[in-house]
Amino acid sequence: METLSTNTLLVRLKWRYATKKFDAAKKIHSSIWSALEEALVLSPSSYGLQPYRFVVIADPELRKKLRAVSWDQPQVTDASHFVVFARKLAMTEADVERFVGLIAETRGSARGSLQGYYDMMVGDLVKGPRSAWIEEWTARQTYIALGNLLTSAALLGVDACPMEGLDPAKYDEILGLAAKGYGTTNVCALGYRADDDKYADAKKVRFPNNELIEHC
Repeated sequence: METLSTNTLLVRLKWRYATKKFDAAKKIHSSIWSALEEALVLSPSSYGLQPYRFVVIADPELRKKLRAVSWDQPQVTDASHFVVFARKLAMTEADVERFVGLIAETRGSARGSLQGYYDMMVGDLVKGPRSAWIEEWTARQTYIALGNLLTSAALLGVDACPMEGLDPAKYDEILGLAAKGYGTTNVCALGYRADDDKYADAKKVRFPNNELIEHC
């Protein structure tokens, strides 16, 4: 496996920023977007349960409606691609069983050999104390996927802007998410920065490493 150099990684991470102004004429090539979608699917999640959906909004009229409930932020309509991260609103035994079944099918394992894993997940997320705040747990998983997407986009030279400035309830209504058992958590616009985005050349503001990283 080819190893990415440490210099390349840091250069790309320093290059990225929350893009405020996209060039609406520049579109992400289909092959690059396909890789970014695969990166989303490959994102890690607790237990591997993937309690989310990624809704890619391509319809211009739909994007206009979403912009109206996103503080009128132009990224929603101007970016090449726009993704809504939706969390599962509940976790059920059926959800866990479906996942365990997929493990058995994918790895050629006997379903019975996974019973302990099934019981642990159900005992934690469906019947345990965490079930009382399961939406917070599933929301956290979407942020893991969002972070993975941002890093992947930077490595491929694609600009991105993660966003929370929106009305989640309105998003759910417009996209019909609640009926499917999901709720909007956050969104991300992706594409290419406009030449006149004043934030593109702004210096990154970060506290020193020795304030953020502690070695014990």
